[in-house]
Amino acid sequence: MLISSIILIVVAVGFAWNLGVHYTGAVMGMPYAARSIALWPALILIAVLTILGATFASGGVETTVGLHIINDRLVTIPDAIIIVLSAGSLTLLYNYQKIPTSTIQILVFCVVGVGLAGKIPIYWITISKLAVVWVCAPLLAFGLGFLFTRLLDLVVPLELARAQTQLQARVPSTRSDKHWFSQAFPGLAREAQAIPPANTSHISFLTLLALRSLPLLLVCVGIAASFVLGANDVSNATGVFILTHLFSLPLAGLIGGIAMAVGTLTWGRRILKTVAFDVVKMDLTMASAAQGVQALVVLLAVTQGLFTSMNQALIGAMAGAGLARGRETVQRQQILGILRGWLIGPLSGIIMASILEWLAQLLFHLR
Repeated sequence: MLISSIILIVVAVGFAWNLGVHYTGAVMGMPYAARSIALWPALILIAVLTILGATFASGGVETTVGLHIINDRLVTIPDAIIIVLSAGSLTLLYNYQKIPTSTIQILVFCVVGVGLAGKIPIYWITISKLAVVWVCAPLLAFGLGFLFTRLLDLVVPLELARAQTQLQARVPSTRSDKHWFSQAFPGLAREAQAIPPANTSHISFLTLLALRSLPLLLVCVGIAASFVLGANDVSNATGVFILTHLFSLPLAGLIGGIAMAVGTLTWGRRILKTVAFDVVKMDLTMASAAQGVQALVVLLAVTQGLFTSMNQALIGAMAGAGLARGRETVQRQQILGILRGWLIGPLSGIIMASILEWLAQLLFHLR
């Protein structure tokens, strides 16, 4: 039992590490791309806020994964190892192949697969609730992304937001600046240069203040998204600790949060740069709206003890923000990718976990 518990902890911590790497760009890609924040301050903030979210706000989701998907009283530690091993392996495979899937959906259906093969009662009402959330979250994010972008456009005219975004992208790096704040938050240090003084006479004080605040707003919504990441996603790896009653809710969240933070700090740099400069091309207003909506929509699910895809919420919000501007920020291929992910992730999760559980029953006579 001790050896199997150690194996479970190692596999779960490794999965959490991978989650920390994988979602780095989803929460700070836009602030970093806009040069509102530098690389290492972004990574450090993600790490700290992820730990806080995982430790203090993940209890509802951890409880759902651990107690409300299958009957926890019939689950053994080897069952839990199969769940995490299946979900982690599939996530790594799909990330490597660049196939868009939801880690959450994979995890849930790996739990279902173990339940089916192990003849453990499954709580289908929970699966139904989660399915509704998974469908509604991107749609809600789309609508709110459109609304929030339009509201911000009323305060900061489109041409001014674009001008500031372009200026921040052109200003040289502040590494030579001796002031730590200018190095850590270059966008905030440059905001006074955003509009030449000669052009400010026709701009209201409120508009000017809002324009100067856009880099700060973008950093703040990135911080919020980092907190929500910990609350929403840590249970993918550590929900099995609750399922097996190995650790308490706060301790399970803390362990997973620390592992995610280590993933962010050790390997998240490459992901953040890729998302920032190869994927995301939005002005400050659209980016603030999309990132803020992502955090809000996922947080709404978390407060109900449910969880949903951070990436799918972000794509929905980006699509809504783009529609508010009359242009596409999300290609049709990305939308089709989400739909394919809804099929591929759950189906492969059930199949892989069921096969591994069946083999374990056959070879080791777990029951």
